[in-house]
Amino acid sequence: MLSQLLEEKGIKLVLASKSPRRQELLKGLDIDFSVRVKDADESYNLSIPLLNVAEVIAENKAKAFVNEIKNNEIVITADTVVIVNNQILGKPKTKIQAFDMLSKLSNGWHKVVTGVCLQSKTDKKVFSAVTNVHFKPLTCDEMNYYLKKYKPFDKAGSYGIQEWIGFIGIDKIEGSYFNVMGLPVHLVFKKLLEIV
Repeated sequence: MLSQLLEEKGIKLVLASKSPRRQELLKGLDIDFSVRVKDADESYNLSIPLLNVAEVIAENKAKAFVNEIKNNEIVITADTVVIVNNQILGKPKTKIQAFDMLSKLSNGWHKVVTGVCLQSKTDKKVFSAVTNVHFKPLTCDEMNYYLKKYKPFDKAGSYGIQEWIGFIGIDKIEGSYFNVMGLPVHLVFKKLLEIV
């Protein structure tokens, strides 16, 4: 359906992300795309409302490609943030930071927001999805096991919902599961149909 439209119009999709999860999710839409990665500024103004931060960063990532987008290309950029108690949890740099983040998520709700920017030569769509996620109380042993066996350092909030900690720890979710993985594919599909 979407793949046929893209083919008919000669439009090439470029995913600007090295995240294996985003690549896997986009493949699930049965569309062809290439991957092109650039270093981008992921900083943001602290006065921005927390729910808008992911969109702002996704848009900033797209700016790095603006001057090289071809007429027949759409570049997809995305960013995911985890918000708990009015605080954004980024990607941890150490095991101590990762343990601290999981402790903050334990036995409570948090929000996962993924912002997406679709950038063509002449058009831009910026949007986001919010998913509410609840963790059961996590024990120190559970958190330490996860941090030892898995790699939380490329994940906002120190966890992947599709990994062991998500299997044993997440007991409620409101919204898109795939959004928590890193891409609200239902919205990407819808917005691509609008822009193509």
